[in-house]
Amino acid sequence: MSNPLRSIEYEIALLVRLTTTHSPQLGRMDRSEYLLLSEMEKHGPLAINILAEKLKLNLSTASRQVAVLETKKLIERFPDPQNGRISLIEISPEGQSILQKVQQARYNVYNEILHNWSEEERLTLAENLTRLNQDFKAWRT
Repeated sequence: MSNPLRSIEYEIALLVRLTTTHSPQLGRMDRSEYLLLSEMEKHGPLAINILAEKLKLNLSTASRQVAVLETKKLIERFPDPQNGRISLIEISPEGQSILQKVQQARYNVYNEILHNWSEEERLTLAENLTRLNQDFKAWRT
């Protein structure tokens, strides 16, 4: 019997490589942009430090990525009504529209790839990927 951890490590590395290779079919958006906009869509207006924590980014990296989104007019920045020294960012209507198109493209691709999987198999994969990501986020924090 092979070592399951070696298999998991390799298969995750391969999955990242395959999704990178096929990224044009997954919607033309940089991975960091996709994740930042998705977090803003889920959680509404956020301070950059909160967004950085959710995605396990250092603050300078998050700030650079947010600046790119702001330049592209995919997000909007405004003062926090609770603390005017802090800026909040939220997805703009244009950002929301683009994100929805990318999400639909990604959904269509995964639906095509997983068309032979039962609903139960899809649910199990979703649950396990969610758990793995949660455990990664909690690791060494």
